Amino acid sequence: MTTILILYYSRYGATAQMADLIARGVGQVSGMQACIRTVPPVSPTCEATTPAIPDRGAPYVTADDLNQCAGLALGSPTRFGNMAAPLKYFLDTTTPQWLAGTLAGKPATLFTSASSMHGGHESTLLSMMLPLLHHGMLLLGLPYSEPDLLQTHSGGTPYGASHLAGSDSQAAISDAERNLCIAQGVRLATIARQLAAS
Repeated sequence: MTTILILYYSRYGATAQMADLIARGVGQVSGMQACIRTVPPVSPTCEATTPAIPDRGAPYVTADDLNQCAGLALGSPTRFGNMAAPLKYFLDTTTPQWLAGTLAGKPATLFTSASSMHGGHESTLLSMMLPLLHHGMLLLGLPYSEPDLLQTHSGGTPYGASHLAGSDSQAAISDAERNLCIAQGVRLATIARQLAAS
């Protein structure tokens, strides 16, 4: 089985749910499997630490997860139109992978969740592209051949799947958002499989 790494940070759970849906899409592609990982939170308190294993949810990502993946789906909630600090902090530690070219030539895709329609869905996805471009990854969006991209009244962008979580961050993932997440997983896994075979 070839592995797709689905790496995310989630504060209220919506981005984690999206990761599970993208994993479902990956699993629909023959010979492909998803590996879901998260990153630890960061704190302004210098003495703050987190356990080595999270209390709930996915395990924390390791360098081996990056080294062994055939593709990457990267997800974050929006933070002032940018990715969340814990994900950025983790990406800032990937210089060894950058120097070794570990991720170069591998496909990547992005997903996000925001509390409002104009809360930075697209700018967050664009901000997440930058370090992946430096790593030499091949970025995949969502094509308009996905009918839900033209029909959605909540999340969904050509830059990657998104979710409109509402002001209380509790809105359910809509059918269109769900379909786009699954389609994004299928697309990433299909292209990763084609690249691995070539």
